[in-house]
Amino acid sequence: MKEPDIDRLKIALLHYSCPHVVGGVEEVIGQQASFLHRHGHEVKLIAGKGDVYTEDFPIIINPIFSSTDTLITRAHEELIEGKRLHFDSLIENICVELQSELESFDFLVVHNVMTMPYNLPLTYAIKKLADSGKIRVISWNHDSVYFYPDCPDIYRSEPWNILKTKFSSIYYICISKIRSEQFCELYKTKRKITVIPDGIDPSGFFQLAPDSCQIIHEQRLFKADLIMVQPSRLIPRKNIELGLRVVSALKKKGVNVRYLITGAYNPHEPKGVKYYRELKRIIKDLGITREVIFIAEYRMKDGRKIVPDHTFIRDLYFIADILFMPSISEGFGLPLLEAGMIKLPIACSDIPPFLEIGDGHICSFSPIDAPDRIADKILKFLSTIPTHNMHRKVINDYAWDSIYRDHIRPLFKKIIAAW
Repeated sequence: MKEPDIDRLKIALLHYSCPHVVGGVEEVIGQQASFLHRHGHEVKLIAGKGDVYTEDFPIIINPIFSSTDTLITRAHEELIEGKRLHFDSLIENICVELQSELESFDFLVVHNVMTMPYNLPLTYAIKKLADSGKIRVISWNHDSVYFYPDCPDIYRSEPWNILKTKFSSIYYICISKIRSEQFCELYKTKRKITVIPDGIDPSGFFQLAPDSCQIIHEQRLFKADLIMVQPSRLIPRKNIELGLRVVSALKKKGVNVRYLITGAYNPHEPKGVKYYRELKRIIKDLGITREVIFIAEYRMKDGRKIVPDHTFIRDLYFIADILFMPSISEGFGLPLLEAGMIKLPIACSDIPPFLEIGDGHICSFSPIDAPDRIADKILKFLSTIPTHNMHRKVINDYAWDSIYRDHIRPLFKKIIAAW
């Protein structure tokens, strides 16, 4: 078998059902299919029940792969009665269907089918396919019927006990450490089973706009340690130069920081042009060109400009770690209300309107404080907010793109090398 291109694989995912059937595994396979497609792989989603909910990749719905098809339920009933009238022929029929769908595919990733008793002919068909050596099969183990005290005794006998057996022709993944330990005990193996956790797609969860997703991807914003957002025009009283010096201080402390400023300067106002040029000089002198993004002048890699409308600003709030407002003077502070609505932490100057709105629930500093001191205050403030720490952990460890980069792609590479 020719070794495939690790970044252009043909990957099929299989479960009894897929979206828009509601369920945890259904959500996971839908998201896995989406991010694998986004990373350049040819993806096919195969299920017994569900909808063709996207045109991004083919979705095959065949009732013979479901848990409720009458042929499957009849075969199960016969097995319980000690009969195999239709069981073996069903295995053969399913093998034919699978081989037709999987011709030239590199991987088949099956979710729970090798561990749950909902379509036993399908389980045996996948085992037969794996033994044939025509495709690499990964069993993605979420759960097992044997983990529960009410597990029927019938499942401990032939042919059901395939569900508690580990096969050398199949690669196994568990979704958590506890599941890995449980499956090792079930399979009676001391060899650890690789853990790859379930994840979340922040862009999909927040329903981020396409432009927002593109700048996140281009600037690798989800890899940052700290994202500061300032929805301000480029005018002197917004005190953006202080923000630049705070960013420099954070960078010197080893923080991978991004500072997103949404507004533009007025090209027809000499003072505005002068201020903008001064900001650019400071950025260059401090060596923070990579860390600072003026949204209004940003160009996508395809040459398009971003329109920082209400939806885009909302998206920045969603992905940011903190609202940063170092203004020297303001009449009010609408961004503080917006940040408060979505529970975004706030760091701002201690001017009267901000203190009035914040009412003790903000990180405040004097506009004349040293940037290093402000940086320390921000880091200390954020460290005391459990929800922020959890947000950062989820983005760093459980975003699907991170899981793909750190776990799934290396897994594919390892399996291909060992094949």
